[in-house]
Amino acid sequence: MMRIPFVEARLFPVGDSEADLEYRFENHLRKLREDKQSVEELSDEDDWHRSRDIVTSRDRARIRRWAVRIIKGREKVSGIMHLRPEDRKAIEMLNTGVQVIEIESEVRADEIAAALHAEMPWMAPATELFWQAMRLSVRSGMAGFRLPPLLLNGPPGIGKSVWARKVSEVLQVPLRTIDAAGEQASFAVAGSQRGWGSAHPGKPIQTVIQHKVANPIIVIDEIEKAGVAVSTNGARCSLPDALLSLLEPATAARWECPFYQLRFDMSWIGWILTSNSLAGIPEPLQTRLNIVNLSPVLPSDMISFAQREGRKRGLSELSVEVIAEVIERHQTRRQPLNLRSVNRMLARAEVLEKQPMLQ
Repeated sequence: MMRIPFVEARLFPVGDSEADLEYRFENHLRKLREDKQSVEELSDEDDWHRSRDIVTSRDRARIRRWAVRIIKGREKVSGIMHLRPEDRKAIEMLNTGVQVIEIESEVRADEIAAALHAEMPWMAPATELFWQAMRLSVRSGMAGFRLPPLLLNGPPGIGKSVWARKVSEVLQVPLRTIDAAGEQASFAVAGSQRGWGSAHPGKPIQTVIQHKVANPIIVIDEIEKAGVAVSTNGARCSLPDALLSLLEPATAARWECPFYQLRFDMSWIGWILTSNSLAGIPEPLQTRLNIVNLSPVLPSDMISFAQREGRKRGLSELSVEVIAEVIERHQTRRQPLNLRSVNRMLARAEVLEKQPMLQ
């Protein structure tokens, strides 16, 4: 599995303090001088004791000066000394880079896509795009898998977020979900610099730093409901604006974090946005996304989904049959069930079956 640099900074081994350098330099000097002496010269006890003092106090003073000079030189070129100690420590942990998860072969890509389609056939347009992206990453010999930014647009309750979660599971990469309608989502994505209410890095960067994986899946739910965040000094920041530079490959590769004030390679992140309607999504954002229009889930697909999930949860055949019957009954109503309703029924059935029997 390949590792790549994630941050534009000169990072050195973690734990290389002045004391660590002094210890290594002194041991190295002692070994060099001992190697110059033959075993015969150290044969008697007096010579052996002298060998223990082979590094003099003058040597140690010089070593100490060199260690101080090296540490100061590293601090000068590192580019991270403006950070608080706890933030600097988080960046220093990236000194060996981060992993890029890859697709081993086109055969593996076919297997992943087939399994995903079998579970959620109504998501075929999204799975098709995902499949082609996996095959392309193998054929082009890329360092890892890069999912093109997707916008899953369709009615609520069809499993858009579930599909995104399953993508992260089959790729074995971290998943982070952001609700565009709340939590000042623009800050959740890009982070905030000093001067805002509470400065913090964005969730995408936090996810990469925490897991040391360059290509996690970041899901933004209901992007059409994104609002505008306003700082204490009146500055405005919208989620669509924050996303533009992160979705453009050229700018994402050297994206500057407002919190850390460093450049990071965000170009490997897999972005999956969901929406119930394209209305309200700015045109500049739409042009940077692969828009996948999805249809409501057919009752037959919902029944198949309930049967598969019921088996996974260990539900009895009777419980699954009852859920399937409820789905069929609602088929002709004005408000048919959706996948969210089916999941609630499955969860309720699981709770009921696990309850102890009253005596």
